[in-house]
Amino acid sequence: MYQDEAGFGRISKIGKTWAPKGVRPHVHSHYIREYRYCYGAVDAHTGESFFIIAGGCNTDWMNVFLKQLSEAYPDDYILLVMDNAVWHKSSTLEKPHNIGFEFIPPYTPEMNPIEQVWAEIRKRGFKNKAFKTLDDVINKLQEVIRELDWSILKPIVSRQWLKNTWLV
Repeated sequence: MYQDEAGFGRISKIGKTWAPKGVRPHVHSHYIREYRYCYGAVDAHTGESFFIIAGGCNTDWMNVFLKQLSEAYPDDYILLVMDNAVWHKSSTLEKPHNIGFEFIPPYTPEMNPIEQVWAEIRKRGFKNKAFKTLDDVINKLQEVIRELDWSILKPIVSRQWLKNTWLV
């Protein structure tokens, strides 16, 4: 599974929008620095995924994510492919017995298909939105994640080079 984290907050993500010809669109925005983070893992072959919403990006939250991922797949061995974030290599990281790590080369986010999942989540729930509270952000994030089943994720994360490299 490919793993990563992404921040979602009250800072608006402004993007293109439709408006009738001659009418300038009005989009609310603000720059309030309140965030929650989403840890996710996705299988690029099947589109199966696992997410948690966390209070930060650090070793403690990575430990929570790994524990919950391990418990969700107790009979499987999961190889997590991820970037080189400090909390992925911390000496206090608690790696469950059924999870192994592989790291992508530094500065190569294009090698991690879950990056496109974050873009899809932002497109579906966060573009041109202004949230009144952090709870509204969390609720929207949960709603969008629930809508992303394997049939939506598989075409987003599937890569031809993966199909050629790994046995399916």
